[in-house]
Amino acid sequence: MSQPEKPAPADPSDEAPAAAHDPEAPSGATLKAGIAALSRAVKTLPGTPGVYRMLDAKGEVLYVGKAKNLKRRVTSYTQVSRLPRRLQRMVAATVGLEVVTTHTEAEALLLEGNLIKRFMPRYNVLLRDDKSFPYILITADHDYAQIAKHRGARNRPGAYFGPFASAGAVNRTVAALEKAFLLRSCSDTVFATRTRPCLMFQIKRCSAPCVGRIDKATYAELVAEARGFLTGRSHDIQQRLADAMQAAADRMDFESAAVYRDRIRALTQIQSRQDINVRGIEDADVIAAHQDCGQTCIQVFFFRAGCNYGNRAYYPSHDKTLEAGEVLAAFVAQFYENKPVPELVLLSHRPADAALLAEALSVRAGRKVTLASPQRGDKRKLVEHAQANAREALARRLAESGTQRRLLEGLAATLGLDGAPERIEVYDNSHTRGTEPYGAMIVAGPEGFVRNGYRKFRIRTALPDGERSPGDDYAMMREVLTRRFARAIKEDPNRGGRDWPDLILVDGGRGQLSAARESLVELGLEDLAVAAVAKGPQRNAGRERIFLGDRPPLLLEPRDPVLYFLQRLRDEAHRFAIGSHRTGRGKARLRSTLDDVPGIGAKRKKALLHRFGSALAVARAGLSDLEAVEGISKVVARRIYDHFHAGA
Repeated sequence: MSQPEKPAPADPSDEAPAAAHDPEAPSGATLKAGIAALSRAVKTLPGTPGVYRMLDAKGEVLYVGKAKNLKRRVTSYTQVSRLPRRLQRMVAATVGLEVVTTHTEAEALLLEGNLIKRFMPRYNVLLRDDKSFPYILITADHDYAQIAKHRGARNRPGAYFGPFASAGAVNRTVAALEKAFLLRSCSDTVFATRTRPCLMFQIKRCSAPCVGRIDKATYAELVAEARGFLTGRSHDIQQRLADAMQAAADRMDFESAAVYRDRIRALTQIQSRQDINVRGIEDADVIAAHQDCGQTCIQVFFFRAGCNYGNRAYYPSHDKTLEAGEVLAAFVAQFYENKPVPELVLLSHRPADAALLAEALSVRAGRKVTLASPQRGDKRKLVEHAQANAREALARRLAESGTQRRLLEGLAATLGLDGAPERIEVYDNSHTRGTEPYGAMIVAGPEGFVRNGYRKFRIRTALPDGERSPGDDYAMMREVLTRRFARAIKEDPNRGGRDWPDLILVDGGRGQLSAARESLVELGLEDLAVAAVAKGPQRNAGRERIFLGDRPPLLLEPRDPVLYFLQRLRDEAHRFAIGSHRTGRGKARLRSTLDDVPGIGAKRKKALLHRFGSALAVARAGLSDLEAVEGISKVVARRIYDHFHAGA
């Protein structure tokens, strides 16, 4: 839910407020044009619930909102004298309106959240970091259930437990559960092909059902215990194990007693990490917000079956004038758009439309969902704890961003830029003697590394013989920059978007710098600031040289914070480039020489490898042998034979 302030009714003929004293105020002409566009749209709008989208001159979505009465809501935007400044700017940029009617306001709220995440409009509260959460899966489609970490669509039959705040939390819990219940984590394919126990059995993290070291009934009991533990019956499970350990010790079976002891320790380890048995909380999410300096941090804690499954911090993008309750309401509507909703959601601030939001979440969940902002008791303590985490996380972020801003200002002074760069793009290449070459681009700004802006480029340009030798870094740099900015020009010829860099850094010396500048000049982008960062003598860190055009290279003091900053940028680009190259090299190793034969698809390749055993044997095979393979006609056999014997 991301609903703007509701202006009080006023005369539609109100004049736009004077803008002379406010440089951010829209001009009278554009504001009148926006009002006229909305006034035309209002004439055809129904008085029913629905969702509206405001569009700019490029057809991009400026804002998505929901309304109980579309006609009344959109009419309110024409009363500009009652609108806050940010909404006046939105109206001034509006040239069109699109609406979708719904049966109820709750349906409109659900659709609004979906469209906000799809279009990411400029004037909405935006939840940008919204990756899926990991779960623990105990499968139900095999005689011997598998325990595994799971992320994504929950299509496989089985019991899912979560969500967990991070992959690390899931990995630690799965490892402890393996020790406690000795369940297999191997895939069904590996399970079916084992002939002897694997290492997991040797380190006492699996009962080796693959080779019959445990019967089906006993293994099913272990699975039931694991499910019981994850659904909140932890004390019962632990007491049962403690009784079994004591019984084994009483009959002098100390080896079995030690196994039970280790299992109890594993369960205790999980409990200590998850703060199990939080009184009064079974399945709930605790969501708390804290604001400072125009930014908001929202902490989400996950409680399932009385266990704390961790927490995650979010920093939604929003207008600085919005209150914490408004941001929190918009966050909740978007957050649960693609996630299961628990029965109880505890909030630090009560949303204005809490009843409507609860109704919409109940519709999505298919059962009753309760929203609450507790004022006392244990639940209030949980909310206060989450809010304290939000306050501390935002303080760290602001401190880091302040340090980052000082570094950017220092970098601007060092390189002679007009101001601190808001977007820095760093480029590097990676290859092994010219094979599987990849270029990489990383992005950094006031908030640190912008990882969703990273890009990798597989070098693919085929140049004439002699024009590029294997490992020609200059040609690679030219190709990467040409591809990056040719596309940018095509998508944003006026350079009005946010994806244009204020500074380009390339890894290398004067040669790489020249290659980069040549590429930009050819594209008509000679005004972009470019610098190269070269490693010092003997590749010593701390003696890097900075190349800027025709000026002598800069050599910063070894302890200069700007130098450390440049090293971090270069090292991150290098890491990303090497990772891209290694991934590409790994894929290349999986390719077969048969992939280069025209007309040989997966089915024919499989038949050939099944008959001859390897691609090398196929290459050595005679024509008659190839013709004898099922699915290989004489024409295809001749094509394969000629491919491998062309130079014979």
